[in-house]
Amino acid sequence: MNKQISWDDQKFFLVVLEEGSFSAAARKLGVTQPTVRTRIEHLEHQLGTVLFSRSVHGLKPTEHALALEVPARAMQRASDYFMRTASAPLNLIAGSVRVSVSDFLGTMVLPQLLSKFRLLYPEVNIELSLNNSSANLLEQEADLAIRMYPPVQEALVAKKIGEVPLGLYAHRDYIQRKGNPTCLEDLRQHDLIGPDRNLLEREMIRMLLPELKNEQFKIRTDSHPAQFSAVKAALGIGFIQCPIANQCQELIQVIPDLEVHRYDLWLVIHEDFRQIPKIRTLFDYLAQALGNYLIGKI
Repeated sequence: MNKQISWDDQKFFLVVLEEGSFSAAARKLGVTQPTVRTRIEHLEHQLGTVLFSRSVHGLKPTEHALALEVPARAMQRASDYFMRTASAPLNLIAGSVRVSVSDFLGTMVLPQLLSKFRLLYPEVNIELSLNNSSANLLEQEADLAIRMYPPVQEALVAKKIGEVPLGLYAHRDYIQRKGNPTCLEDLRQHDLIGPDRNLLEREMIRMLLPELKNEQFKIRTDSHPAQFSAVKAALGIGFIQCPIANQCQELIQVIPDLEVHRYDLWLVIHEDFRQIPKIRTLFDYLAQALGNYLIGKI
């Protein structure tokens, strides 16, 4: 086997693995299908193995291909981190910073918080990785992360920002149409919006509010932004973070004395990144901005 394996070929390999066909990979990479096929055939020749077999559903990765995915992903993360680090001199507040955050915070909250930061530091580019699973900071998947729980790895440094209260909210039009429940028993007569296949969230609702029945959830989705949009569309009563819901004049908190749940809010960074100016500056800024978000100053 030729040990000089091109990183470009490995990138093509990962995209084909993700997309499942040469044509889909070509569209994502912005090249022709024959180019993708040639790259994969060249990589297979160098490795002395077959990476993909054809099936009625497209390309099926071989066992060897699946085994190579892990080191290829590690190289991809290292390459991305290399590019972010090289995007500006280390002593300047400039360049790219990658932030891992949940889909709801990344969609509904963080853009508002970052507007002032961008005015203060226009040379810093923000990469948002929206994912409800945790990015691996130890593997440089992100430079810092906003999480709902503290890290357990010793190499990570975390700051607890506070707690995010969760409440029940409905649109004024829904309340006018269906009435305003004043107790949990009243909720039995209402349409609810909640999780679909997220078993952890469904179990949390069952434990916190056992009075609610599955059939009451008329709109189900595991996307928190979609749940929020459904509430704003007057489709029912949903669970929303109080600080963002209270900004919407068209939303009314249902049973306001009921505190459904509280999430911890943590800002996490790798200990090696604390002294990099662009990352430390964003970390400190978000710590203050997220704290203001929790008390309704956004």
